[in-house]
Parts: sequence; structure tokens; C-alpha cells
Amino acid sequence: MEITAKELAVILNAGLEGNPETRVVKLAKIEEADKDSFCFLANPKYFHYAQTAIAGILLCDETLEYNGKNIGAVLRVKEPYKAFQQLMELYAAMNHEQKTAGIEKQSYIGKNSSYGQNFQLGAFAYIGDDVSIGDNVTIYPNSYIGNKASIGNNTIIYANVSVYHECKVGDNCILHSGAVIGSDGFGFAPQEDGTYKKIPQTGNVVIGNRVEVGANTCIDRAVIGSTLIGNGVKLDNLIQVAHNVELGENTVIAAQAGISGSSRFGKNVMIGGQAGITGHLSIADGVKIQAQAAVIRDVTEKGKGISGAPAIDAREHYRQLAAIKRLPELIKKIGELEQKLKDMESKADE
Repeated sequence: MEITAKELAVILNAGLEGNPETRVVKLAKIEEADKDSFCFLANPKYFHYAQTAIAGILLCDETLEYNGKNIGAVLRVKEPYKAFQQLMELYAAMNHEQKTAGIEKQSYIGKNSSYGQNFQLGAFAYIGDDVSIGDNVTIYPNSYIGNKASIGNNTIIYANVSVYHECKVGDNCILHSGAVIGSDGFGFAPQEDGTYKKIPQTGNVVIGNRVEVGANTCIDRAVIGSTLIGNGVKLDNLIQVAHNVELGENTVIAAQAGISGSSRFGKNVMIGGQAGITGHLSIADGVKIQAQAAVIRDVTEKGKGISGAPAIDAREHYRQLAAIKRLPELIKKIGELEQKLKDMESKADE
């Protein structure tokens, strides 16, 4: 990327201070920038760098003070993070790996399978029978698409992804390497002799549009029916979504979270890293489940924040944590009071 401050100001609809001909060739963090770098500041934690950092172009809000001697040009916008996101999309498009549409050798496409225009299939990828693939789809090497699966338009499936039979992936989705869609749910019936008998998992997974699934995340197929991932859902790496779970639109889940079977989530739910949700629960729209929370009961209040193990109202949890911090002090005071009582009793007996 090579671009001037004047050009960026037009793209971002930003106010421009400094030299409009300042040219940058790379993106950099503010603490690592140099005179050829573009960087941005949106988090107050890093605002002090505006006085010391050397940068070609700095993107910031409308009020941040900076050292003009070290910075070639400044772009001011109302929402720096939003503008930076816009710029990153442009940067990604300019630097995206360009591939020629086509099917590389040693890949396999089964009978009665179809694909749309501008289809890209990497080497050693496998597509089963009766698969339907839309337009502008890219499937990278070593990926597996099972029989009767379907992939929507403009979807990217990175290397080593497995989409099991009869599962459906919508439009404009991204499945990152190692993701497994449609593996069997964890269903086993205990037997009299202490062993477990597998319960057949006969359903599938249905993923909506604009969904992103992180690396090594697993979404299990339903026992009966479908495991449902709503439009706009974003899943981080290393997440487990069990059979028959339903995730509402625009739900976001951070890494290492685990969701047990048949739990249902409303729209715009946020789940922090390493959170655990037991099975058959109902979670309302907009609920915020904080990191490492253990959710064991329904959350019916929309927008509620919960934390702790077991999870309770986040504010109450923080009050409890504050009280726990005072326990050593309180125990010491109780000991002193007990000693005073003993001393008073001893004097009374004399």
C-alpha cells in the first residue's frame, strides 16, 4: 500500500492537518510506527504516544493533542475506530491473495454436484455427491465438503475445514482453518453394564449469512432437526457449539467458550472467553456473559450482564468479590474483638 494523506482524507471523509502530500507505505501500531507508517489512536490508554511517536499519518478523534514535529499529517474523524475499520477493509482488498478461478489438480468433485461462477477449488480438496456451491466461492486445499451439503455465494472456506454431509453454509461466510461443521453431537446412552451406546445424530447444521467461524471451532450436528447459527454470528477460535444449539442473529462468542446441547440464545448476545453454558437453557436478547462465567440457569432479562461461577448478576458478583477482598481484614478485626471480650470477661471474674 502506498497512499497520501490527501487521498486518505477523501476516502475517510476526514479533516486534514499537516502536509497533505505525506505518503505512507504500511500500517503500524503507534508504538512501533516510523515516518513511513500509518497508525491510529482510539483507546485513551495509548493517547500518550501522540506526544512521542514518530509517524507518517495519524488517524485520531477531533480533539486529541499531538506533537506535530514527529507526525507528518493528522486525519481527524468523529469515530477513529470506525474509520480505521473502513481503512482496513480497503487495505485487505488491495493486498488480498489473488487467485485465478478454477479447479486445481488432485481435487475431487462428486457426481451431481454443482458450482457457480468464479469458483476456486484448491488442491486435495474433496467435494462429495449432490453438493450445491454458489457463485464466487473459494475453497482452499485439503478441505472436505460432504454429500448433499450446500455453500452459499461469496463464501470462503480456508484450508483443512470439514463441512459434513447435509450441512448448509450461507452467503458471505468465512470458515477458518480447522473448523468442523456437522460433527456428531455428544450423545451416548448409559447401559446396564456401565458402557455407553451411541445415539445416532441424524440432523444437520444450518449456518446463516455473514457468519464467521474461527479456527478449530466445532459446531455439532443436531440429534434431530438442525443446529442453527443465525445471520451475522461471529465465533472466535476454539469454541464448542453442541447439538441442537440455536444462536440468534449477531451473537458474538470469544475463544474457548463451550455451549452444551439444546440451549437457545437470542439476538446480539455477547459471550466472553472460557464461559460455559449448560444444556437446555434459554438466553434472552442482548445478554452479556462475561469471561469464565458458568451459566446454569435461564437468563430471561434482555440485556442483562452476568458473571461468576455459578453466574449471577454481574454487579452483585463484583460486590461479592469486593467483600471477599476484605475478608482477611474482617477476620483480623473479629479476632481482636474476641480477645477484647475475653479480657473483659477475665476482669469481670476478678
